Amino acid sequence: MRLFLCEKPSQGRDIAKVLGANRRSDGCLIGPEITVTWCVGHLLEAAPPEAYGKHLKSWSLDHLPIIPQQWQVEVKPKTAAQFNVIKRLLSEARTVVIATDADREGEMIARELLELCNYRGPVQRLWLSALNEASIRKALSSLKSGQETFPLYYSALARSRADWLIGMNLSRLFTLLGRRAGYEGVLSVGRVQTPTLRLVVDRDRAIASFVSEPYWEVDVHLSSMGQPFIASWLPPSSGSDEAGRCLEQALASQTVEAIFSSKTATVLSLQTEHFREAPPLPFDLSTLQEVCSRKLGLGVQETLNIAQALYETHKATSYPRSDCRYLPESMFNEVPTVFDALLETDPALRPALGSLDQSLHSRVWNDAKVTAHHAIIPTSELANLARMSEQERQVYELIRSHYLVQFLPHHEFDRTHVELECGEERLTAVGKQILVQGWKGLLYENTEEDEPNQKAQALPVLQQGTHCAVDDVELKSMRTAAPKALTEGDLIKAMKNVAKLVNDPRLKQKLRETTGIGTEATRAGIIKGLIDRGYLLKKKRALIASAAAHTLIESVPVAVTDPGMTAIWEQALDEIEAGRLSLDAFVAKQVNWIAQLVASCGSLTLAMPIEAGPVCPICDASMLRRKGKSGPFWSCSHYPDCKGTVPIRKDTRRP
Repeated sequence: MRLFLCEKPSQGRDIAKVLGANRRSDGCLIGPEITVTWCVGHLLEAAPPEAYGKHLKSWSLDHLPIIPQQWQVEVKPKTAAQFNVIKRLLSEARTVVIATDADREGEMIARELLELCNYRGPVQRLWLSALNEASIRKALSSLKSGQETFPLYYSALARSRADWLIGMNLSRLFTLLGRRAGYEGVLSVGRVQTPTLRLVVDRDRAIASFVSEPYWEVDVHLSSMGQPFIASWLPPSSGSDEAGRCLEQALASQTVEAIFSSKTATVLSLQTEHFREAPPLPFDLSTLQEVCSRKLGLGVQETLNIAQALYETHKATSYPRSDCRYLPESMFNEVPTVFDALLETDPALRPALGSLDQSLHSRVWNDAKVTAHHAIIPTSELANLARMSEQERQVYELIRSHYLVQFLPHHEFDRTHVELECGEERLTAVGKQILVQGWKGLLYENTEEDEPNQKAQALPVLQQGTHCAVDDVELKSMRTAAPKALTEGDLIKAMKNVAKLVNDPRLKQKLRETTGIGTEATRAGIIKGLIDRGYLLKKKRALIASAAAHTLIESVPVAVTDPGMTAIWEQALDEIEAGRLSLDAFVAKQVNWIAQLVASCGSLTLAMPIEAGPVCPICDASMLRRKGKSGPFWSCSHYPDCKGTVPIRKDTRRP
């Protein structure tokens, strides 16, 4: 029997349909000489510390560091029945085809089962980027060898063990140090979550320490041949800061009077530049999350859930957890089929599709830049828009439009910079003339953020020596603005582009070659975890770090909170995947590092904020306010040793 091992039931049903495995059985679908079964995500989990010794169930500094000599995994109780189904099927299988998600976590989900169940037969790999029938048939015709993707398993295993070592040891260490300081909550520390938390804490600090300063601008309303435009005053260096802002109100007021008195401004020079803006590339996951956060107000986990539903349930888009924004050259031949499916899915697209050039070969078609997955794009499957929720349709239309603009020309425009003289004062004006609307006729996306409005103004015909009338002069009182609080989309972007925060040139270059903090598949979960633990608080769209989060970041060693270091760890996982670093060598380095941290931090004194709560009805310990699926509740501060809870009434914080 040939066994196909999928990651989720929906994935299993799609593959079984193509394979002709239509007979239902317990936890699987059966066909001629073929059985399709599925996991429910991870069926196994890393064993807790107490699995390596009963004495480790209690939290004590004397037990740290906890270093497993022989790593163990356990079957998750909630999915034990499906594990038993897979275990039985593996004992009967002659060949296994791994059909889990095409990434390192998908590889681990399957391989850890093969390992625990002692399967030693042949292994092949089904590598899917979309779950529509055409994509499945194409992948079935070109199965990879199991050996080809095996390094992905070691990479995921390294990630899992590093997370365990850091999370179990440092969370216990700092929780115990916090209790010593009177804080009874659990202080969770993670290999990725803690540097991510620091990004928000640093932004909070920048906002809190910011001192707003006044400055003044002078806008001059000019006209030439009856056509008005606006120029800005260029203050002298003696009265301005490094950003060219005038800091002296008296100087700005004197300038207004002087310009009024001059009545005319003369053009000193003009410089026109021609610009061609290529269409924005299709999405990878993080860019999709950024855009959906900014345009639709969606959380990053919400966006991932929607993208996953568009991929799995609706078959409307390709694999969502991609870190790539390019497409393989071979997919260019599929363009007419995709267009036909889009038109049949949404007939209202006909006018827009009629303006597109299907023969246009944009920069998106680039084999050299395609990673394990290609960009997120519409599939050639006929989708049912009526079955999509409003948010699903909005995200789908964003993905669709970023694919369609590849078949429109560049947006072209001229930008003219003008320098003028008005008495002894210097002015500057910027104008923009659109020559080819191009892709912006279908998708407007401002590629120059916070561009002043006057940069888009139309200038009259000017030349050197042209005299322009001064129609009005406007003195504007301004204040420097504090940095904005991060949104979830901003945080995703910061996690991905962490190289910008690093000064070391060699480290910066290495970081540019990696994906930053976390991966496309894990970033949303990291942010959600920080929110659920109460480290991050949401105020409308803004993220703010809690008092406990600030104290934790101040107390944890810089090496743990440093985003650059975390990104280097991610790079090490890529090295394992590429076969250039062994799993054992990586884990050994983590073990040594953890031992050093525990030794150096054991005597720290934390200044933790204390949050009072009611008394636990089970053990009489204090309780902490936590947030669950059904809202906030009081939880015993000795969790997980004590699982006492008390509900919070709607009209008060106290029970």
